[in-house]
Amino acid sequence: MRRRTRSLIGTIVMIAFVLIYAPLAMALADSHIAETPPVVQSILYALLGILWIFPLMPLIRWMARPDGGAA
Repeated sequence: MRRRTRSLIGTIVMIAFVLIYAPLAMALADSHIAETPPVVQSILYALLGILWIFPLMPLIRWMARPDGGAA
């Protein structure tokens, strides 16, 4: 599969993932994090803002792979 095709597929998957992750993170923040002290809130909001990248790292590596040898 060409890199351009992998990039297209990966972009679509990433958008779908973020469209699911963002509402879940917001629901978690609204229901549980809002009741914690401000310092804990800051840490948890930072974690929620960063955690989405870890499940997507294999996908990003796959997208960035160079094209195979002969076409």
